[in-house]
Amino acid sequence: MKTMLFRSFIELTNHRLTSSMLRCFSRSKLSKPLIKPFATTFQLKEFEMSKALSEYEHLHDLFIRELKPGVRVTDKEHQSMVSPVDGVLAQSGNLDNETLFHVKGQTYNIEEMLGTQEAAKPYQNGYYFILYLSPSHYHRIHSPVDGTIIRQWKLGALSYPVNDMGLRYGKKPLSRNYRLITEVKVDGKQLAIVKVGAMNINTIELTHEGNSLKKGEEMAYFSFGSTVVLLFEHGLISDVDLKENKEVMVGQKLANLDRKEETS
Repeated sequence: MKTMLFRSFIELTNHRLTSSMLRCFSRSKLSKPLIKPFATTFQLKEFEMSKALSEYEHLHDLFIRELKPGVRVTDKEHQSMVSPVDGVLAQSGNLDNETLFHVKGQTYNIEEMLGTQEAAKPYQNGYYFILYLSPSHYHRIHSPVDGTIIRQWKLGALSYPVNDMGLRYGKKPLSRNYRLITEVKVDGKQLAIVKVGAMNINTIELTHEGNSLKKGEEMAYFSFGSTVVLLFEHGLISDVDLKENKEVMVGQKLANLDRKEETS
């Protein structure tokens, strides 16, 4: 019953008109009076921001804020894989039965997440990370590795919330929400960076040009809190030693990659 009520409420409020209205409001000067209360409510760290709160023109400007140079330091070890976002490491582990993982009582199949069996094939029996961003977090996404972009594609349309309630009672939001997938070659193996949209302000914007990625380099931004799922081909990831539900920051080492010198 709780699941049915939650989904019914979301479906009544999560449609194009509502999303469009919220998007327009967040990008208008009408939202500026909400900047300070938003920052207070979510305990934003103004000392990290590239400009003062008073300089943001609207809420969207604050959502996609940049940080001061040097506030985040990217781990320089050649073998390290780093967090692409500020957020919470909600879960990580090996994929079960080649393509499955489980979150909050729901089973996800990466074939559904990536769109096709062919797209999922490189990640069978691989490893995954789920990184959740709340409205309080810095919303820009950075590359977790040095590598080469193979392709990028979009799937899904509307989005359920990706917070605890959404993951428990939504319709598998990590694999059905609007999402933008970037596939990266790392030493002949593959990594999929799945950027999952959040309810209503359902926008993911790419900021990176070209196919070459450097670890720590900015790739994109969310317009509101959301989730990043990292999928690693079997044998690419090792030495994961992090507790779940732990806060992580952009550039922080999450694991090691079994890297060799990259070849074309």
